[in-house]
Amino acid sequence: MMTWWTVLISSFGAFLLKFSGYALPERWFEHPRLQRIANLIPVALLSALVITQTFSNKHALVIDTRFAGLGVAIIALAFRAPFIVMVLLSALTSAILHRI
Repeated sequence: MMTWWTVLISSFGAFLLKFSGYALPERWFEHPRLQRIANLIPVALLSALVITQTFSNKHALVIDTRFAGLGVAIIALAFRAPFIVMVLLSALTSAILHRI
């Protein structure tokens, strides 16, 4: 349940951030710190989603074949593989290990 509250609060925060672009003066958004934070919000949300989906099973912390798939995706990313190759390698790794 905590995950849903986090998603809802983050979504509401993202909405307020977008709405503030119309409501507040432009000079307020020229501050470098605010621009850095705004650029990192999507990265933080996507990272939280990946970690949650990889290491959770209902209410338990698990390490299973998804962890190996994530590891392969990280290695493929380090070798600058195209996105589709990274996804396919990750899925194939998880599927093979799941069948073992």
